Amino acid sequence: MSGPAEEVATGCRVLAAHGHSDLVWGHLSRRDPDGRGLWLKAAGYGYQEITPERVVHIDRDGQLLGGEGRVHLEYPIHAEIMAARPDVGAVVHSHAEAAVTFAATGLPLLPLGHEGTLFWPPDIARFTATGDLIHTRELGERLAEALGDRNAVLLHQHGLVTVGPDVPTAVMTAIFLEKACRMQLAAAATGASCTWSDEEEALTKRERCYGPRQLADAWAHLVRITS
Repeated sequence: MSGPAEEVATGCRVLAAHGHSDLVWGHLSRRDPDGRGLWLKAAGYGYQEITPERVVHIDRDGQLLGGEGRVHLEYPIHAEIMAARPDVGAVVHSHAEAAVTFAATGLPLLPLGHEGTLFWPPDIARFTATGDLIHTRELGERLAEALGDRNAVLLHQHGLVTVGPDVPTAVMTAIFLEKACRMQLAAAATGASCTWSDEEEALTKRERCYGPRQLADAWAHLVRITS
């Protein structure tokens, strides 16, 4: 991946292959490396359809700086999180069904498997101010506040947002979050009591299972099988 548009396009196709498609809705962004706004999946296309030509370059106000596509109404998700978090280089928003369903239960997201350790402890951040679209700067700012310094937030009656220093991290965090939600829903459906890692073990696993080398290898695998 040689440029921001290529990175966003690849990330979108990986998301499509791993449970995040919802027709033409959902989006991925990447901070511009030169500090000029951000690169965002264009509106009107599904994740699996995104090529570098279907990625737009916009400023914080959603004005086009480059590209010819339409800008998603929810661009403030990306613009306001990046404004509030200088450490964030990429943002994912999707309507992954397991995440939407799990958020509606109000249950804490627990580390039944490795994936949950990325989000607990403490429990995953939640945005409950509205289930509507994040279509204004004010709502984007409130979402960024709910996210805080975390790597993910569940938007109740809506979807998920994950962030990372780069596209691979943000995308894989979204994949792990959807899987953690899906696993816990499946466990709850059995009606049996469940066990999970305690705080000490969860924090140890977070570092051991998802260190830089492991994430780099996992991302390379996802790109290979998606291309």
